[in-house]
Amino acid sequence: MAEAPLALLGPDGRPLPPAARAPRPRAMVGDRTVPHGMEIWPYDAARWDGQEMGDWFPLIRSPDDEINLYRDTVVARARDLHRNDGWAKGGINRILDSAIGLQFRLAAKPDWKTLRRVDKAFDDVWAEEFATEAQVAWADYAEDVNRWADGSRHHTMTQMFRLALAHKLIDGDALGVMLWLPENIGPGRARYATALQIIDPDRLSNPLEQVDTAHFRNGVEINDLGAAQAYHIRRAHQYDMYNAMEAEIWDRVPRETDWGRPIVVHDFETDRAGQSRGISVLASVMPRFKMLTRYDGAEVQAALLQTILSFFIESPYAQDDVRNALEGGDGDLRWYQEQRLAFHDQNPITAGGVRIPKLFPGEKMAGVTATRPHSNFDAFEHAVLRNIAAGLGISAEQLTQNWSKVNYSSARAALLESWKTLIRRRTDFALGFATPVYASWLEEAVETRLRAAMPRRYAAIFAEHRTAFARCRWLGPGRGWVDPLKERQGAVLGLDAGFSTLEKECAEQGEDWEDNLEQRARELRRMRKLGIPLPDWTGDEPAQKTIRPQ
Repeated sequence: MAEAPLALLGPDGRPLPPAARAPRPRAMVGDRTVPHGMEIWPYDAARWDGQEMGDWFPLIRSPDDEINLYRDTVVARARDLHRNDGWAKGGINRILDSAIGLQFRLAAKPDWKTLRRVDKAFDDVWAEEFATEAQVAWADYAEDVNRWADGSRHHTMTQMFRLALAHKLIDGDALGVMLWLPENIGPGRARYATALQIIDPDRLSNPLEQVDTAHFRNGVEINDLGAAQAYHIRRAHQYDMYNAMEAEIWDRVPRETDWGRPIVVHDFETDRAGQSRGISVLASVMPRFKMLTRYDGAEVQAALLQTILSFFIESPYAQDDVRNALEGGDGDLRWYQEQRLAFHDQNPITAGGVRIPKLFPGEKMAGVTATRPHSNFDAFEHAVLRNIAAGLGISAEQLTQNWSKVNYSSARAALLESWKTLIRRRTDFALGFATPVYASWLEEAVETRLRAAMPRRYAAIFAEHRTAFARCRWLGPGRGWVDPLKERQGAVLGLDAGFSTLEKECAEQGEDWEDNLEQRARELRRMRKLGIPLPDWTGDEPAQKTIRPQ
């Protein structure tokens, strides 16, 4: 058996208590202390020492604290870039042209399967009839030549969607208010009282510019769960000199009516939970833009200086030495030089109409060798633009419009990757902005215009099942082709194998498959009527291709 360790006894014969241990040294980590030895970091990203991490101590903040305190500065800089920097404006335009384009078309898709649980009369036949009538009525409303869909009567619906998405990209928020203007309805005027008013996001702010509180976040009134309840909007922009009085009045606009009709449409890209406002897509790449702008300016100044000082005259003597030599020398020599210079001034020497410069004895003319732009300028500029393009979610080729260094495979790969981001942006904007606008209009259309597809007994169901009725897709510009032959052959193979559908293939090119089929049928009928041989893609037998007109 092991022997028990010996214990030291005190004067009273009892064992002495163990000696108190000295406290272990502790190290500082940020504003906290940790025991010695614990600074063996489990993650290099958590190190507080070293050249890379030693001076890097960002603060932990809430999303609204990060955005709202500095929003005005970021937005002002983003707008300045968009106004004055061609790369920034071009990048934003690439996104807008690809996401919205010339026409942002509605493809109604009512969820008849959900509605069928309410009434057996809702089936696929009804859904097709309703979709057709809703699309026709929406096009008539959205593309009205008198612009009644716009509260300010400036834009069509597609143009308003483009403007709203531009605000979302540059300012961080797309903001609109659904107006009810029955006074617009009349013969030769509007057919609907519903109108959309695009609001500058700067006007969304706390009343009297108060600081944020638990339920007021930069103009957004939220509840305890963070859901927006109302929006506080100035009647005019705070720096509008023509409406100084109106700029000091805020209107509280509810998010929706008591029965669920959208009033305020607010869309922004969410990066963190609990976020109430958005931030510009240019925020993360602003330093690169300014870096490139300064570098471009320095190169231009250097090149301009070399252009101005393209030649110089080199003399072996200082001017004072030459003047002293002439003044102290023979007066006849000085007189001779003056006469010679006067003669050449009056009789310039030319060769082929080009004047030959006169040089003093011992002088010679030298040229400045152009060294601008610097040999590394293109590489540096391209590297910065690639970083900017990555931040914007587009390819470097789309940003620079330079496709000289790519082949088919690399171009297609770049476009496919940027297309994923584009489709996500388009879908987010459609769900957050375009579809609520359509749903707000559809409520009025169901009550007033869509009589054939919406009998009175159906209209009563709309308020309870608004989402099912308003289900839709939005068609923007097509993806385009890098190699039309290869990609169309692949599309046909996918259709034949059942991996794709005509609707999907047409939607990727910004087309409506039903419109395509109807147009194709009209063309075939016209060909037969005129006796034109039908092409191979019709699938008709050769004997049927030479039908003569009756």
